[in-house]
Amino acid sequence: MCYDIKASLEAQLKRAERLGDLKAIDEIIEKLAPLTDLPLHHVSGFSHPEILIYTDRSPNYPEVATWGLVPSWVTHEEQLKKIWNSTLNARGETIFEKASFREAAKHNRCIIYIDGFYEHHHFKGKTYPYFIKNKNNEPLALAGLYTEYTNNKGGKMVTFTIVTTKGNSLLKRIHNNPKLEGPRMPFILSKEIENDWLNTEIGAELINQTLELIQEYPTDKLTAHTVNRIRGKSYLGNVPEISAHFEYEELEF
Repeated sequence: MCYDIKASLEAQLKRAERLGDLKAIDEIIEKLAPLTDLPLHHVSGFSHPEILIYTDRSPNYPEVATWGLVPSWVTHEEQLKKIWNSTLNARGETIFEKASFREAAKHNRCIIYIDGFYEHHHFKGKTYPYFIKNKNNEPLALAGLYTEYTNNKGGKMVTFTIVTTKGNSLLKRIHNNPKLEGPRMPFILSKEIENDWLNTEIGAELINQTLELIQEYPTDKLTAHTVNRIRGKSYLGNVPEISAHFEYEELEF
């Protein structure tokens, strides 16, 4: 699962920077960044923030999108409100089966660059938040799906979901919610398969090839530490120090 993330503008620009297109970066900062909620030191998907995504139709220049995928068959805003909170994540193993995701899985894929994500650890009846990021401090490239929703007034909104997969050994220790079948984590793309994920023109073997891509990220490339509460009265809010290390003496690791 991935409901809480940290996303700076710097992380979101990573793909454009990799191409060395300085003009495009200036345009993004000037035209698109003001339309987003960045920087997001911590945000919950349930607040439906607007961030930048790179899509298969625009793989090198990002678009502004709202977190919470609205399926193409949604026809009115009441229907949107009912489904929105249940489409923040898409289980990778079933994206070609679920009605909410299967068309987007075939035709509309995207990448979301973030600094890291937060998960809760359960211990003796309490929950403790962890912040997980790349060991080398490089942004994480998350696989996503997107749609373009048009409301009754003709207004358009790009929406997205984050694809998840089974948790690696690090997430097995952290993401131990007893109510879930097993640990989950976002599907993190290595640089080598980013373009493969965005490619939806790969013939009849599309589904099998895509499912083979969806694997857990290597544990040895990630690092994690406990942080202050990201829920409740002691929540610091969207401030830089929210992702800083905070120690809980009662925890065993």
